[in-house]
Amino acid sequence: MTAPAKGDELVPHPVKDQLAGIDYCLNSNPSWPEAIILGFQHFLVMLGTTVIISTIIVPQMGGGNVQKAKVIQSLLFVSGVNTLLQTWFGSRLPVVIRGSFTYLIPALFVALANRFNVYVDPHQRFIRTMWGIQGAVMISSILPILIGFLGLWRIVVRFISPLSAVPLVTLVGLGLYEHGFPLLAECIEIGLPELIILVLLSQYTPHFYKSNRRTFDQFAVLIAVGLVWAYAALLTVAGAYKNRPPNTQFSCRVDRSGLISGASWIRFPYPWQWGTPSLHAGEAFVMLAAAFVSIVESTGAFIAAARFASATHVPPSVLSRGVGWLGVGILLDGLWGTATGSTVSVENVGLLAMTRVGSRRVIQISAAFMLFFSVLGKFGAVLASIPLPIVGALYCVLFAFMSSAGFGLLQFCNLNSFRTKFILGFSFFMGFSVPQYFNGYVLTTGHGPVYTHSLWFNKLMLVIFTSPATVAGIVALFLDLTLARKHTLTRKDSGRHWWAKFRTFERDPRSGEFYGLPFGLTKYFPSV
Repeated sequence: MTAPAKGDELVPHPVKDQLAGIDYCLNSNPSWPEAIILGFQHFLVMLGTTVIISTIIVPQMGGGNVQKAKVIQSLLFVSGVNTLLQTWFGSRLPVVIRGSFTYLIPALFVALANRFNVYVDPHQRFIRTMWGIQGAVMISSILPILIGFLGLWRIVVRFISPLSAVPLVTLVGLGLYEHGFPLLAECIEIGLPELIILVLLSQYTPHFYKSNRRTFDQFAVLIAVGLVWAYAALLTVAGAYKNRPPNTQFSCRVDRSGLISGASWIRFPYPWQWGTPSLHAGEAFVMLAAAFVSIVESTGAFIAAARFASATHVPPSVLSRGVGWLGVGILLDGLWGTATGSTVSVENVGLLAMTRVGSRRVIQISAAFMLFFSVLGKFGAVLASIPLPIVGALYCVLFAFMSSAGFGLLQFCNLNSFRTKFILGFSFFMGFSVPQYFNGYVLTTGHGPVYTHSLWFNKLMLVIFTSPATVAGIVALFLDLTLARKHTLTRKDSGRHWWAKFRTFERDPRSGEFYGLPFGLTKYFPSV
């Protein structure tokens, strides 16, 4: 076998603490016009999830289009406030805080409780159900607030290595696969063109259209959504869905959301707007499980956002601080009555990678758009009426980018180690298999595999074990800490030595640069 020439020697790709190729990192900012457009793009992306959550929960609570529009406005307002708090005082990462899919099971558990069946009037039933959800959500905020601000989560995440973080971060994105192509396929003639145009603009156009300014790929979401939304409007006006089934009309038509007619012109969401919250112990425990899952998934999203913002690995103390402020956000969700809790927006983390702009200022501008459109309801309702298959097409790309952050962490691990191979393979497999088993069991029997006389305990287990990221993260962390722990090469196989310098806030000077608190507060909280 002929040896390669000296100039053709194969050299492995170097390991990098910070991701290269980012146009604007965490602390650098694009021009104001560009930042405003990028901020609006982030707002548009998170709006889809806000509409989906409200569309699922509000009808089960007895609410109609008016109530759904009010819940969307409240959720937008609280998301804007929470995003600002997170970027100012929390993790300081460019992350959007929005409503969480994880809270759907607990919220529906409350909405379908037997005690609300006595209310014949739908509006009265909606109000009473909202009180129950509010009380449970507020109680669930205690968990992230305590473990975040007391530093308990800092102790936990110090044990995370690049190896155990790979399944966690990857499945935060891949675990939402049911919200991708299945949602797109509800109206394939709209969703598929959106997916194709988005991929062409973001991935192919930059290689064929050479320019000093990146336009098509940075603003691919706005361009693709605008084109396909106009196309969907033409199909609606032309009568293409006139004699189609109701479900098809709801998915494909641009005038079937009911949000524009239900929204008010100007409305300021405020605390206790629905009335005094009520509390049921069992429902609070189920919400606590959702808060735990939100903490785990948000931790994975924090790690991914740091990579896509070209920052260093997030110190455990900063992750704990971010979780604490996430708990404050969940408390605000309960006070305002958003019918759900908060988490880090996975799709917006993916958008950081697509645009290659990790600027904190851009995310804060997107929060300003959330606050603006939460007050001007009619204008926000127009944007919120985008057909959901278009949103599903966006998810196919953005969730994939989020998942790629997890694969990027493999550079720190020894992939030639059988220990590494087993931990990765087993955690990934269990992360998909266990939730699939729980979901399939519910579809065939109407209840989860954990079926005791305590209904709240059954739902609690269902919430935890239907989260792929939570299952995979727990399995990977347990195996990484217990399997061949005393072996001399274990530490390097897991890549722990690469993250060792970030275990304390002061050890690497870049930590202060990226994650230091504003207004000189860092010197008063040196260990945060």
